[in-house]
Amino acid sequence: MTLSLPSSCERAILEQFLKAEAMALWAVRSAQTQDVPSGVLEFLRRHEEEEADHLKQFERLLGVSARGKTALPRMPNQWCVLAVHLYGYEVLGLEFARQLVRLRPDLSSILEDEEVHVGFFEHEVHAILTHGGSAADGAKQAAQAWRRRLPRTVDRYLHDESLAPFREELQRHILDVIDARFVAVGLSAQYSSL
Repeated sequence: MTLSLPSSCERAILEQFLKAEAMALWAVRSAQTQDVPSGVLEFLRRHEEEEADHLKQFERLLGVSARGKTALPRMPNQWCVLAVHLYGYEVLGLEFARQLVRLRPDLSSILEDEEVHVGFFEHEVHAILTHGGSAADGAKQAAQAWRRRLPRTVDRYLHDESLAPFREELQRHILDVIDARFVAVGLSAQYSSL
């Protein structure tokens, strides 16, 4: 994507990252309470530490604290659905990380971490789909349901007025990138009708 956000968008992107990192931290904590493969549980523990570090970094940059939650969010309890859920949100986070690094190259370690997270869940989703059966069907159904909700989610992430001139192009780009990744991993043949 050739869109280059101006520095006036920096705070808006940083604020969205603060919210996203808080959400990711709680989602990863909640995912650890589900029945997941042991190798996944180990990764989720490391992932939680990284998300906590990122959250602290954004709190320092913005001079604010993220809202704390009193209860963990509900997460899907079937691994095939949970993997798609986490994969989707990690891909979304990766796209925001790319925008952030264009504005703040000094935060490139965030992008590197997001690429690792996406790669891990992409591998897990691919393994579920390769295995086939009801788990693969469940993953594909979960992807369709998650994708239907995605435009509203992205719209919330792009609500800041400083992003208004770029909102439509940025939203289209994010949706296209996520669709392409979902198609490439085998979650769907296409999403153009959604």
